[in-house]
Amino acid sequence: MSTTKGKFAIAILAAGKGTRLKSKLAKVLHEIAGKPLLAHVIEAVPRDIPAADVICIVGHQADRVRECVGSYGVQFVEQTEQRGTGHALMICREALARYENVLVLSGDVPLIRTETIERVRTFHTERGAAMTILTAMPPDPFGYGRIIRGNGDEVAAIVEQKQATPEQAAIREINSGIYAFNVRELFARIGRLGSNNPHREYYLTDMAGLLRADGLPVLALSAEDSTEVAGVNTRVELATLDALLRARKCTELMQSGVTIYRPETCTIDSEVQVGPDTVIEPFVQLLGKTVIGSDCRIRSYTVLTNTQVADGVTIKHGCISEDSIIEDNAILGPYSHLRPASHVGPQAHVGNFVEMKKTRLGRGSKANHLTYLGDAEIGEGVNVGAGTITCNYDGANKFKTIIGDGAFIGSDTTLVAPVKVGKGAYIAAASCITQDVPDDSLGLTRPPQITKEGWVTKKREKLKAKRGC
Repeated sequence: MSTTKGKFAIAILAAGKGTRLKSKLAKVLHEIAGKPLLAHVIEAVPRDIPAADVICIVGHQADRVRECVGSYGVQFVEQTEQRGTGHALMICREALARYENVLVLSGDVPLIRTETIERVRTFHTERGAAMTILTAMPPDPFGYGRIIRGNGDEVAAIVEQKQATPEQAAIREINSGIYAFNVRELFARIGRLGSNNPHREYYLTDMAGLLRADGLPVLALSAEDSTEVAGVNTRVELATLDALLRARKCTELMQSGVTIYRPETCTIDSEVQVGPDTVIEPFVQLLGKTVIGSDCRIRSYTVLTNTQVADGVTIKHGCISEDSIIEDNAILGPYSHLRPASHVGPQAHVGNFVEMKKTRLGRGSKANHLTYLGDAEIGEGVNVGAGTITCNYDGANKFKTIIGDGAFIGSDTTLVAPVKVGKGAYIAAASCITQDVPDDSLGLTRPPQITKEGWVTKKREKLKAKRGC
């Protein structure tokens, strides 16, 4: 296939096992800020580069990696035998044949920014480099290969830590492992890479020497922030980058008008959205694709996962919600639990220790205390008394409870589904309802009260007489 002038590909190295993580899971599938490492890297690719021009080089747990990020529409090339970064590009020769340039990213470097990728691409193409190396200047460069510069942006050498002289080790500029190549020049020489090293692997770093030896330009471009080229090799590094990314997210939200008290205590995933003038108190967790509107208050110890929250909602302390919807000006908590597919209508109240599952609570309805509502459709203006239970499961199947607008459900009621309570109907406290109750009717199943006057006095006299015998 002929090369398309200016065509630019992205190759992401994602084949490694990640031995130092001491995990059965492939390294790039470990998560920070609610998403796998590899997903962060893919999402950093500039929008003007089509997904079809992004090649993920997979190896360890290849099928699982494909399944995890396949929805992005990227290509996959499998490196069945992992023999280094140079070997990873060798097996991509056919996939890269139609491109003029390729930018090589690492699937375990999740903080790389789109702006930086764009800078490398522009610098590489405008300068006509055979190889561009993204460099950085971390506070502590120990362990990284040092960049020895020639004139200006030219790279004279890359010296690994073990081979560095004291003078070279004092250099702070390091090799990030992110490169751009002219594809034709890369594959004209990649067969000359050697594996004469302790791991018997082929390294892309060595391409710099081969290209320079042939008089081709190898240039360096420094990242503006050294943290964005930090990789993950250990659990400690995983936690460090997670904290950095979450801090970045909190800053982004606060700059957009969200108040976050003690942001260092909050866990907010990267895809979460929050509207202006919402207040998030300490120790809140906002996970997955949670979206919160404006003028809300999310109080401490609340955990929201994939939850849609409209404007003006108050969520009190210790609430949990998963895959649910909360509409305008509703109030939750404290200590409410919305299980998946719950829907709280506008101005509705869900209170202390109320659990909902696959239930819709209508506008202005209230379930304020110690209640379970499962597989239920509850209309507008309904009052659900304390201790109410919808008995939705018979041990084999789930059944639905329907409660009409304006109904009043007395405390300690059990509604044995399938059952329907009509509009405006009343259910007396402590009733067990097994049959439908028509509109504007009273449902009552408790037995009549029996009062025996003087019974306690007689009981005491009998006991006293018995003790005196």
